[in-house]
Amino acid sequence: MTMTNKLADIAQRMVAAGKGILAADESTGSIAKRLESINTPSTADSRRDYREMLFGATEAMKANISGVILFDETLRQKARNGRPLVDVIKATGAVPGIKLDTGAKPLALSPGETVTEGLDGLAARVEEYAKLGAEFAKWRAVIDVGKSIPTHNAIHANAHALARYAAICQAGGIVPMVEPEVLMDGDHDIDSCMRITEWALKEQFQELYYAGVKLEGIILKPNMVISGKKCPTQASQEEVAEKTLVVLKRCVPAAVPGIAFLSGGQSSKDATAHLSLMNAAGPLPWKLTFSYGRALQADALKAWGGKDANIDAARAAFSHRAKMNALASVGKWSKSLEK
Repeated sequence: MTMTNKLADIAQRMVAAGKGILAADESTGSIAKRLESINTPSTADSRRDYREMLFGATEAMKANISGVILFDETLRQKARNGRPLVDVIKATGAVPGIKLDTGAKPLALSPGETVTEGLDGLAARVEEYAKLGAEFAKWRAVIDVGKSIPTHNAIHANAHALARYAAICQAGGIVPMVEPEVLMDGDHDIDSCMRITEWALKEQFQELYYAGVKLEGIILKPNMVISGKKCPTQASQEEVAEKTLVVLKRCVPAAVPGIAFLSGGQSSKDATAHLSLMNAAGPLPWKLTFSYGRALQADALKAWGGKDANIDAARAAFSHRAKMNALASVGKWSKSLEK
Protein backbone atom coordinates (compact mmCIF):
# COMPACT_ATOMS: atom_id res chain seq x y z
CA MET A 1 0.00 0.00 0.00
CA THR A 2 1.43 3.40 -0.96
CA MET A 3 1.69 6.17 1.64
CA THR A 4 -1.07 8.12 -0.13
CA ASN A 5 -3.38 5.08 -0.02
CA LYS A 6 -2.57 4.49 3.66
CA LEU A 7 -3.42 8.11 4.52
CA ALA A 8 -6.61 7.99 2.43
CA ASP A 9 -7.63 4.79 4.22
CA ILE A 10 -7.18 6.38 7.69
CA ALA A 11 -9.07 9.51 6.57
CA GLN A 12 -11.98 7.37 5.32
CA ARG A 13 -12.12 5.55 8.68
CA MET A 14 -12.29 8.94 10.42
CA VAL A 15 -15.40 9.93 8.45
CA ALA A 16 -17.15 6.54 8.51
CA ALA A 17 -20.92 6.90 8.09
CA GLY A 18 -22.79 7.60 11.32
CA LYS A 19 -19.64 8.41 13.30
CA GLY A 20 -17.64 11.48 14.29
CA ILE A 21 -14.56 12.60 16.18
CA LEU A 22 -14.28 13.31 19.89
CA ALA A 23 -12.00 16.30 20.55
CA ALA A 24 -10.42 15.46 23.94
CA ASP A 25 -7.23 17.43 23.35
CA GLU A 26 -7.77 20.26 25.84
CA SER A 27 -4.46 21.64 27.08
CA THR A 28 -3.63 21.31 30.78
CA GLY A 29 -4.94 24.88 31.29
CA SER A 30 -8.22 24.29 29.44
CA ILE A 31 -9.00 20.99 31.16
CA ALA A 32 -8.27 22.66 34.54
CA LYS A 33 -11.05 25.20 33.83
CA ARG A 34 -13.48 22.40 32.96
CA LEU A 35 -12.64 20.47 36.12
CA GLU A 36 -12.89 23.69 38.18
CA SER A 37 -16.47 24.07 36.94
CA ILE A 38 -17.34 20.82 38.78
CA ASN A 39 -15.19 21.69 41.85
CA THR A 40 -12.58 19.05 41.01
CA PRO A 41 -8.87 19.88 41.31
CA SER A 42 -6.89 19.33 38.10
CA THR A 43 -4.27 16.63 38.71
CA ALA A 44 -2.75 14.00 36.43
CA ASP A 45 -5.11 11.46 38.06
CA SER A 46 -8.29 13.55 37.80
CA ARG A 47 -7.53 14.37 34.15
CA ARG A 48 -6.94 10.67 33.47
CA ASP A 49 -10.12 9.65 35.32
CA TYR A 50 -12.24 12.13 33.36
CA ARG A 51 -10.90 11.02 29.99
CA GLU A 52 -11.05 7.34 30.93
CA MET A 53 -14.71 7.87 31.83
CA LEU A 54 -15.34 9.08 28.25
CA PHE A 55 -13.24 6.47 26.43
CA GLY A 56 -14.75 3.71 28.58
CA ALA A 57 -18.26 4.40 27.24
CA THR A 58 -17.60 1.38 25.02
CA GLU A 59 -20.95 1.07 23.22
CA ALA A 60 -21.00 4.75 22.23
CA MET A 61 -17.34 4.67 21.23
CA LYS A 62 -17.88 1.60 19.03
CA ALA A 63 -21.11 2.82 17.45
CA ASN A 64 -20.63 6.59 17.09
CA ILE A 65 -16.99 7.68 17.54
CA SER A 66 -14.52 7.23 14.68
CA GLY A 67 -11.54 9.01 16.22
CA VAL A 68 -10.30 10.79 19.34
CA ILE A 69 -7.95 13.81 19.40
CA LEU A 70 -5.62 13.59 22.41
CA PHE A 71 -3.30 15.94 24.26
CA ASP A 72 0.34 14.84 24.75
CA GLU A 73 -0.27 13.81 28.38
CA THR A 74 -3.26 11.60 27.52
CA LEU A 75 -1.49 9.81 24.66
CA ARG A 76 1.12 8.70 27.20
CA GLN A 77 -1.24 7.93 30.10
CA LYS A 78 -2.47 4.58 31.36
CA ALA A 79 -5.95 3.73 32.62
CA ARG A 80 -6.39 2.84 36.28
CA ASN A 81 -5.89 -0.84 35.40
CA GLY A 82 -2.53 -0.08 33.77
CA ARG A 83 -3.71 -0.33 30.16
CA PRO A 84 -2.52 2.52 27.90
CA LEU A 85 -5.45 4.86 27.11
CA VAL A 86 -4.48 4.71 23.43
CA ASP A 87 -5.17 0.95 23.55
CA VAL A 88 -8.54 1.55 25.25
CA ILE A 89 -9.45 3.79 22.28
CA LYS A 90 -8.11 1.41 19.61
CA ALA A 91 -10.07 -1.51 21.11
CA THR A 92 -13.32 0.33 20.26
CA GLY A 93 -12.24 0.72 16.61
CA ALA A 94 -11.66 4.48 16.95
CA VAL A 95 -8.52 6.10 15.51
CA PRO A 96 -6.24 7.86 18.04
CA GLY A 97 -4.97 11.34 17.11
CA ILE A 98 -2.76 14.02 18.65
CA LYS A 99 -2.87 17.82 18.95
CA LEU A 100 0.40 19.08 17.44
CA ASP A 101 0.31 22.88 17.57
CA THR A 102 1.77 24.79 20.51
CA GLY A 103 -0.90 27.48 20.53
CA ALA A 104 -1.77 30.81 18.92
CA LYS A 105 0.79 33.56 19.58
CA PRO A 106 0.60 37.31 18.72
CA LEU A 107 1.39 37.97 15.06
CA ALA A 108 4.12 40.62 14.78
CA LEU A 109 2.92 43.99 13.43
CA SER A 110 -0.69 42.75 13.24
CA PRO A 111 -2.41 44.07 16.40
CA GLY A 112 -5.17 41.79 17.71
CA GLU A 113 -4.18 38.88 15.45
CA THR A 114 -2.37 35.61 16.07
CA VAL A 115 -0.46 32.90 14.23
CA THR A 116 -0.33 29.32 15.49
CA GLU A 117 3.16 28.05 16.31
CA GLY A 118 4.76 24.61 16.63
CA LEU A 119 6.58 23.95 13.34
CA ASP A 120 10.06 23.80 14.91
CA GLY A 121 11.04 20.17 15.48
CA LEU A 122 7.65 19.00 14.20
CA ALA A 123 8.96 16.15 12.00
CA ALA A 124 10.63 14.51 15.02
CA ARG A 125 7.46 14.93 17.12
CA VAL A 126 5.34 13.36 14.35
CA GLU A 127 7.72 10.40 14.27
CA GLU A 128 7.51 9.96 18.05
CA TYR A 129 3.71 10.29 18.18
CA ALA A 130 3.29 7.78 15.34
CA LYS A 131 5.33 5.29 17.41
CA LEU A 132 3.06 6.00 20.41
CA GLY A 133 0.02 5.06 18.31
CA ALA A 134 -1.28 8.32 16.81
CA GLU A 135 -2.63 7.93 13.28
CA PHE A 136 -3.81 11.50 12.72
CA ALA A 137 -3.08 14.97 14.08
CA LYS A 138 -4.72 18.34 14.65
CA TRP A 139 -3.49 21.92 14.26
CA ARG A 140 -5.81 24.85 15.00
CA ALA A 141 -5.42 28.27 13.43
CA VAL A 142 -7.47 31.09 14.95
CA ILE A 143 -8.94 33.87 12.81
CA ASP A 144 -10.45 36.64 14.92
CA VAL A 145 -13.09 38.99 13.51
CA GLY A 146 -13.18 42.62 14.59
CA LYS A 147 -12.80 46.19 13.40
CA SER A 148 -10.36 46.04 10.44
CA ILE A 149 -9.40 42.40 11.14
CA PRO A 150 -8.67 39.83 9.88
CA THR A 151 -5.94 41.12 7.59
CA HIS A 152 -4.50 39.23 4.64
CA ASN A 153 -1.28 38.90 6.65
CA ALA A 154 -3.06 36.85 9.37
CA ILE A 155 -5.13 34.75 6.95
CA HIS A 156 -2.04 33.95 4.86
CA ALA A 157 0.35 33.32 7.79
CA ASN A 158 -2.04 30.80 9.34
CA ALA A 159 -2.88 29.09 6.03
CA HIS A 160 0.84 28.76 5.23
CA ALA A 161 1.65 27.30 8.68
CA LEU A 162 -1.27 24.84 8.42
CA ALA A 163 -0.07 23.72 4.99
CA ARG A 164 3.49 23.17 6.25
CA TYR A 165 2.16 21.20 9.22
CA ALA A 166 -0.05 19.09 6.91
CA ALA A 167 2.90 18.28 4.63
CA ILE A 168 5.08 17.25 7.61
CA CYS A 169 2.29 14.99 8.91
CA GLN A 170 1.79 13.28 5.55
CA ALA A 171 5.56 12.78 5.15
CA GLY A 172 5.53 11.11 8.58
CA GLY A 173 2.60 8.83 7.71
CA ILE A 174 -0.20 10.44 9.72
CA VAL A 175 -3.34 12.23 8.52
CA PRO A 176 -3.49 15.98 9.20
CA MET A 177 -6.72 17.59 10.36
CA VAL A 178 -6.60 21.11 8.94
CA GLU A 179 -8.43 23.54 11.24
CA PRO A 180 -8.72 27.18 10.17
CA GLU A 181 -11.25 28.51 12.71
CA VAL A 182 -13.04 31.81 12.18
CA LEU A 183 -14.07 32.64 15.73
CA MET A 184 -17.69 33.39 16.69
CA ASP A 185 -16.72 35.60 19.65
CA GLY A 186 -17.42 39.01 18.06
CA ASP A 187 -20.46 41.11 17.19
CA HIS A 188 -20.18 40.42 13.44
CA ASP A 189 -23.20 39.20 11.47
CA ILE A 190 -23.48 35.92 9.57
CA ASP A 191 -22.63 37.56 6.22
CA SER A 192 -19.31 38.82 7.60
CA CYS A 193 -18.56 35.31 8.87
CA MET A 194 -19.48 33.92 5.45
CA ARG A 195 -17.13 36.31 3.62
CA ILE A 196 -14.20 35.70 5.97
CA THR A 197 -14.69 31.91 6.08
CA GLU A 198 -14.68 31.80 2.27
CA TRP A 199 -11.51 33.93 2.19
CA ALA A 200 -9.76 31.72 4.78
CA LEU A 201 -10.69 28.47 3.00
CA LYS A 202 -9.70 29.74 -0.47
CA GLU A 203 -6.30 30.77 0.91
CA GLN A 204 -5.98 27.46 2.78
CA PHE A 205 -6.48 25.19 -0.22
CA GLN A 206 -4.12 27.32 -2.31
CA GLU A 207 -1.39 26.88 0.34
CA LEU A 208 -2.07 23.11 0.64
CA TYR A 209 -1.60 22.86 -3.13
CA TYR A 210 1.70 24.76 -3.04
CA ALA A 211 2.93 22.51 -0.18
CA GLY A 212 2.20 19.35 -2.19
CA VAL A 213 -0.36 18.03 0.32
CA LYS A 214 -2.51 15.16 -1.01
CA LEU A 215 -6.12 16.16 -0.34
CA GLU A 216 -7.26 12.52 -0.26
CA GLY A 217 -5.29 12.17 2.99
CA ILE A 218 -6.57 15.14 5.00
CA ILE A 219 -9.67 15.98 7.03
CA LEU A 220 -10.88 19.59 7.07
CA LYS A 221 -12.06 20.89 10.46
CA PRO A 222 -13.72 24.25 9.81
CA ASN A 223 -16.10 26.52 11.68
CA MET A 224 -19.71 26.74 10.60
CA VAL A 225 -20.87 30.03 9.06
CA ILE A 226 -22.61 31.61 12.02
CA SER A 227 -23.42 34.98 13.62
CA GLY A 228 -20.95 36.31 16.18
CA LYS A 229 -22.07 35.62 19.77
CA LYS A 230 -22.52 39.35 20.45
CA CYS A 231 -24.39 40.09 17.21
CA PRO A 232 -27.89 41.45 17.97
CA THR A 233 -29.28 39.46 15.02
CA GLN A 234 -28.71 35.71 15.41
CA ALA A 235 -29.16 33.72 12.19
CA SER A 236 -31.66 30.85 12.17
CA GLN A 237 -30.48 27.24 12.15
CA GLU A 238 -31.64 26.97 8.52
CA GLU A 239 -29.61 30.02 7.47
CA VAL A 240 -26.47 28.70 9.21
CA ALA A 241 -26.79 25.36 7.39
CA GLU A 242 -27.52 26.96 4.02
CA LYS A 243 -24.70 29.54 4.11
CA THR A 244 -22.16 27.05 5.44
CA LEU A 245 -22.89 24.70 2.53
CA VAL A 246 -22.61 27.53 0.00
CA VAL A 247 -19.11 28.38 1.28
CA LEU A 248 -17.95 24.76 1.44
CA LYS A 249 -19.14 24.07 -2.11
CA ARG A 250 -17.25 27.14 -3.33
CA CYS A 251 -14.00 26.25 -1.56
CA VAL A 252 -13.52 22.56 -0.72
CA PRO A 253 -12.44 20.22 -3.55
CA ALA A 254 -14.30 16.91 -3.87
CA ALA A 255 -11.00 15.05 -3.32
CA VAL A 256 -11.23 15.85 0.42
CA PRO A 257 -12.77 12.74 2.07
CA GLY A 258 -14.58 14.57 4.83
CA ILE A 259 -15.30 17.72 6.78
CA ALA A 260 -15.54 17.39 10.57
CA PHE A 261 -16.92 20.61 12.03
CA LEU A 262 -15.73 22.17 15.25
CA SER A 263 -18.49 23.36 17.58
CA GLY A 264 -16.71 26.63 18.37
CA GLY A 265 -18.81 27.69 21.35
CA GLN A 266 -22.24 26.72 19.96
CA SER A 267 -24.66 25.05 22.37
CA SER A 268 -24.72 21.23 22.18
CA LYS A 269 -28.17 21.23 20.56
CA ASP A 270 -27.39 23.97 18.01
CA ALA A 271 -24.21 22.18 16.90
CA THR A 272 -26.24 19.00 16.37
CA ALA A 273 -29.15 20.72 14.60
CA HIS A 274 -26.90 22.63 12.19
CA LEU A 275 -25.03 19.47 11.20
CA SER A 276 -28.23 17.51 10.63
CA LEU A 277 -29.79 20.22 8.46
CA MET A 278 -26.69 20.27 6.24
CA ASN A 279 -26.68 16.50 5.79
CA ALA A 280 -30.41 16.48 5.08
CA ALA A 281 -29.88 19.01 2.25
CA GLY A 282 -29.02 16.30 -0.25
CA PRO A 283 -25.99 14.61 -1.76
CA LEU A 284 -22.66 16.31 -1.03
CA PRO A 285 -19.20 15.68 -2.50
CA TRP A 286 -17.66 14.92 0.92
CA LYS A 287 -18.82 13.39 4.21
CA LEU A 288 -19.95 15.99 6.76
CA THR A 289 -19.52 15.03 10.39
CA PHE A 290 -18.53 16.38 13.79
CA SER A 291 -15.30 16.91 15.69
CA TYR A 292 -16.75 18.35 18.87
CA GLY A 293 -15.19 18.98 22.26
CA ARG A 294 -17.52 20.90 24.55
CA ALA A 295 -20.65 20.01 22.54
CA LEU A 296 -19.98 16.28 23.18
CA GLN A 297 -18.56 16.56 26.69
CA ALA A 298 -20.46 19.29 28.57
CA ASP A 299 -23.40 17.14 29.72
CA ALA A 300 -21.12 14.23 30.67
CA LEU A 301 -18.78 16.49 32.65
CA LYS A 302 -21.70 17.89 34.65
CA ALA A 303 -23.16 14.42 35.29
CA TRP A 304 -19.76 13.04 36.38
CA GLY A 305 -18.97 15.81 38.87
CA GLY A 306 -15.60 14.19 39.63
CA LYS A 307 -17.18 11.23 41.45
CA ASP A 308 -16.74 7.52 40.68
CA ALA A 309 -20.34 6.91 41.75
CA ASN A 310 -21.52 9.01 38.79
CA ILE A 311 -19.50 7.29 36.05
CA ASP A 312 -22.49 5.38 34.63
CA ALA A 313 -24.67 8.52 34.53
CA ALA A 314 -21.85 10.49 32.89
CA ARG A 315 -21.31 7.78 30.26
CA ALA A 316 -25.05 7.75 29.56
CA ALA A 317 -24.97 11.54 29.00
CA PHE A 318 -21.94 11.24 26.71
CA SER A 319 -23.54 8.32 24.82
CA HIS A 320 -26.72 10.35 24.25
CA ARG A 321 -24.83 13.31 22.74
CA ALA A 322 -22.67 10.97 20.63
CA LYS A 323 -25.84 9.25 19.33
CA MET A 324 -27.56 12.57 18.56
CA ASN A 325 -24.55 13.82 16.60
CA ALA A 326 -24.15 10.49 14.82
CA LEU A 327 -27.77 10.83 13.63
CA ALA A 328 -27.01 14.42 12.58
CA SER A 329 -24.04 13.19 10.54
CA VAL A 330 -26.49 11.28 8.34
CA GLY A 331 -29.22 13.99 8.42
CA LYS A 332 -31.59 12.00 10.66
CA TRP A 333 -31.58 13.98 13.92
CA SER A 334 -34.77 15.64 15.15
CA LYS A 335 -35.60 17.69 18.24
CA SER A 336 -38.04 15.04 19.45
CA LEU A 337 -35.15 12.54 19.84
CA GLU A 338 -33.51 14.72 22.49
CA LYS A 339 -36.04 13.74 25.18
